[in-house]
Amino acid sequence: MVQVTINRERFMLPESGTLAEVLSLLEIRQPDGIAIAVNDTVIPKGEWERYKLQSEDKVFVIRATQGG
Repeated sequence: MVQVTINRERFMLPESGTLAEVLSLLEIRQPDGIAIAVNDTVIPKGEWERYKLQSEDKVFVIRATQGG
């Protein structure tokens, strides 16, 4: 297991945990309008399925919203 921080909360993930699994963990079913950064680097959506998280990674999941 690896311990990561997702939006300032600590989570335990399997050693093979990916960014795609983070969406499932957060119950985000529609990834449209979502951006994910790991350790202050935005990860392209096409890499989420294979991007493996490491212990102590800091993940930020950001959802775009409309408004003014």
